[in-house]
Amino acid sequence: MKKLSWLSAIMAVMLLLAACGSGGGDKEEAGGSEGGKTIKWKMGHLADENHIWHKTSLKFADLVKEKTNGQIEITVYPNNSLGGETDTINAISAGTADLVISGETLQNWAPKAALLAVPYAFTGLDHVKKVVEGEVGDEIEAEIKEKANLTPLFYMTRAPRNLTSSKPIKTPEDLKGFKMRVPNVPLFLKVWEAAGAKPQVMDFNEVFTGIQQGVIDGQENPVDLIQSGGLYEVQKYVNRTEHVYSWIYVLVGNKQWDALNDEQKTAVQEAAAEAQTYGEELFNEEISKIEDQLKEEGMEFVDSDKDAFAELMVPAVKASLSEEQKALYEKILEVK
Repeated sequence: MKKLSWLSAIMAVMLLLAACGSGGGDKEEAGGSEGGKTIKWKMGHLADENHIWHKTSLKFADLVKEKTNGQIEITVYPNNSLGGETDTINAISAGTADLVISGETLQNWAPKAALLAVPYAFTGLDHVKKVVEGEVGDEIEAEIKEKANLTPLFYMTRAPRNLTSSKPIKTPEDLKGFKMRVPNVPLFLKVWEAAGAKPQVMDFNEVFTGIQQGVIDGQENPVDLIQSGGLYEVQKYVNRTEHVYSWIYVLVGNKQWDALNDEQKTAVQEAAAEAQTYGEELFNEEISKIEDQLKEEGMEFVDSDKDAFAELMVPAVKASLSEEQKALYEKILEVK
């Protein structure tokens, strides 16, 4: 009995020493920073590892880690590996993800976000920048924060959206019977119906197979996502409709953001500003090269009649917008 008591005492001491030697405890998976624990954030997006968004996200993650002295670590998940865009936004609310790259899809929570990508509203990227960095951008961001429970950290401009297909599409007449994928954006459904197509909502990660299996005949996206999705393997033509110039946000959940102290928030904001500059430089370097790469893969670029598409789409835009959205739309048109 004595021997057993001694053994028990020795084991208790060993367990105590092991506990003392374990340091500051387990690192947190997400949110909060009590007790000096590392905050681990998960960030999801739909593009592949070679895409500008992914490279910019990795840069942002590095900058955040550096500026917070390792207090915040961000792991970036490309290729919808945390789920589609809508899934990831819902996961942020549930606490199983923390950051997302999203744009006009946010209108399903915050209606003003529809103005991120209105067909034939923007004349080019300079116009986009003036809008996003001005009063309209502030108004949209405020509603995203209030209604989507997401805090925009920085934005990235996008190349114009073009229509891909297996036959040339020069005018709206060529869209008769054309089944096409659009993102989960009600406005996109309306304008493409008005142009004569048969649009349907589909996650981007289903597009390649959808085209391959004949579920859809084509889709619309900027050239970088056409390349990222490997659509050159299943589509022959990029039709220059250039129907949308837009931007996209890197966003963090409000709960995750509010859990940071002031010093951490400042560090993340500094990292965001630097990442935005990095992303813009990368965009300027890579977008023109991507078009050449798509041509090398066998895609042909078709000059579509943009005026003809705009003539049908713009009335549909105006008819689809609420009074509040329409007021913002008019402000966009007034920005010079």
